[in-house]
Amino acid sequence: MSWTLKVRDKFSAAHYLEGYRGKCERVHGHTFHVEIEVAVRELDGTGIGIDFAELKKSLAAALPDHALLNEVFPFNPSAENIARHLYGELKKAYQVRAVTVWESEDASATYAEDD
Repeated sequence: MSWTLKVRDKFSAAHYLEGYRGKCERVHGHTFHVEIEVAVRELDGTGIGIDFAELKKSLAAALPDHALLNEVFPFNPSAENIARHLYGELKKAYQVRAVTVWESEDASATYAEDD
């Protein structure tokens, strides 16, 4: 038996994609939306797996709000790479199943490790 807990947050940032040919090669910004999925196998005495407030606090601490992402990360900051990075950071504390990064309302990337 298991549960999947999900929380979302957002951050605003600028980035550009090195090696890409098109409008995204220039500096531009997004309000990124991030959703994490965490697996829980047991509930505490109150029926809670992990307090949503704790998950939200951990996610918020991992988000680089109002930054130029190319200066924050040692990788090309595509939605795919940001999702993988956040997965790795949050996996240090939780059993993360997936991280989805939306860079617009109709474009996202989800990272999950293969079983």
